[in-house]
Amino acid sequence: MNGDADDLSGLRVLLVEDEDLIAMMEEEFLSDLGCTVMGTAARLDEALAMARSLEIDAAVLDVNLAGTMSYPVAEVLLARGVPFIFATGYGIAGLPESLRNAPVLSKPFRTDQLGAALRLARGSS
Repeated sequence: MNGDADDLSGLRVLLVEDEDLIAMMEEEFLSDLGCTVMGTAARLDEALAMARSLEIDAAVLDVNLAGTMSYPVAEVLLARGVPFIFATGYGIAGLPESLRNAPVLSKPFRTDQLGAALRLARGSS
């Protein structure tokens, strides 16, 4: 773990990602940053349930969950005041106007880029 992870140590994160291998990699990145993954969801319904119920400090949302957009999850998080980032290969152009203030992390990304995006999301929440 690097020194920059200290400010993310103990951060409770919801991870929403529909690709198993990518989810495993992102869980490892979050662990390396000192974060605790409180839940991992691959489908919109489970992501919504977790976003509503888990005690979390932040979330990492894949935009496209097997053809279904994760925007309803982002809206729940906004209503709860939980900062989040979008992880996507699609860029900001496809995001609804109401969600364009969230940091967008382009896939593929590195651990340090994930950490920087989480810091940015937390600073703007």
